[in-house]
Amino acid sequence: MDLIFFGIQGSGKGTQAKRIAAEFGYEIFEAGGELRSIATSGSKLGETVSSYMNDGKLVPHEIIMEVLQVFIEKRSDNTKIIFDGIPRDKNQQKDFDFLMEKEGRNFKCIHLLLDKEKAVQRILGRAEKEGRADDADESIIRKRMATFEEKTEPVIQDYKNRGLIIEVNGNGKIDDVYDRISERTKEMK
Repeated sequence: MDLIFFGIQGSGKGTQAKRIAAEFGYEIFEAGGELRSIATSGSKLGETVSSYMNDGKLVPHEIIMEVLQVFIEKRSDNTKIIFDGIPRDKNQQKDFDFLMEKEGRNFKCIHLLLDKEKAVQRILGRAEKEGRADDADESIIRKRMATFEEKTEPVIQDYKNRGLIIEVNGNGKIDDVYDRISERTKEMK
């Protein structure tokens, strides 16, 4: 069973996805990382992705879905995948669901719940500690969160209505949150 990780910026979903993947033997499809990887592959698709990224433009939806399809097709049927950063909106969800069904892959979603104000403080703290300039501007952080609420929350709600969402409290120390996710992951087997 594959997993999709959802969570507002600052919820720690990337950190937790890596730990769950290591413990339970998942591979991770992280949209941004996969695009960067394919951009340097020398393939025709890589050249296309690279041209968008070099121009500072968003990679179009169709190309992201093609990158996803290539990723899935390169894995055996029994390879478990964690999807981090996809689907981000209803348009992606439609194509994601179609692709998953076509490939015969079942999935559940882990939704890390974290209060927005706590998430903002976490990101600002991380920016200060790690010197991450892109995370140091509170107005940009709030803009990203607004996009998440507008675009991704409806996807989460739809999956919740279909019984595919497992909600996990994202408050507390990294290890505590991990223990909660780990317990829920074990229940799915």
